[in-house]
Amino acid sequence: MGTKARAHIVWDWNGTLFHDNDAIIGATNAAFAELGLAPITLEQYRSLYCVPVPKFYERLLGRLPTDAEWELMDGVFHRHYAEHRVRCGLTDGAAELLAGWRSAGHSQSLLSMYVHDELVPLVRGFGIETHFVRVEGRTGPSGGSKAEHMVRHLRALAGAVEPARTVVIGDAADDAVAAGYVGARAVLYTGGSHSRASLVGAGVPVVDTLEEAVAEAQRIAA
Repeated sequence: MGTKARAHIVWDWNGTLFHDNDAIIGATNAAFAELGLAPITLEQYRSLYCVPVPKFYERLLGRLPTDAEWELMDGVFHRHYAEHRVRCGLTDGAAELLAGWRSAGHSQSLLSMYVHDELVPLVRGFGIETHFVRVEGRTGPSGGSKAEHMVRHLRALAGAVEPARTVVIGDAADDAVAAGYVGARAVLYTGGSHSRASLVGAGVPVVDTLEEAVAEAQRIAA
């Protein structure tokens, strides 16, 4: 069976390995201000957030944003996020869990909807890049779903990763959708952009810590 017999984790970044909730809320409210929307709390964000992101804005506006509004809000969001993220760090225990999974002989990769050219130096700066066989961010327009990105991600790892023994760990229902799209499994973590109530409908295990997520990944990939 070679390396394909190993269990593999595809990690999400924002809200999962990278604890950036404060940056997300700060940038979101800056984007909302551009359209005269009132700021929201983290709890409101976690109960309303969904992908694709324009649908999230529709829940607040009562309509989909126009193309011009979307471009404006998206630009403002990313500009403010870059300013806020410098005060954020890895989720507690993340570095140790990455090292432990690798030491156990398993493989792992990172797939994010965050722009690739920003993601790679950020991951490198935390000293965790060597734990991953592939680090991949978004190279196209923002606002889409993760499923098609997951197809390309696993295709790039073909020969080393078996979808049936792959588990996606993320903080959004979209991570579970992307996993199912390629025949992988998923575990969802409640510490990021979605509340537990909004994740349970995805039909996959939902956990409150990354340690629980890795233990569950080990179980279902066995």
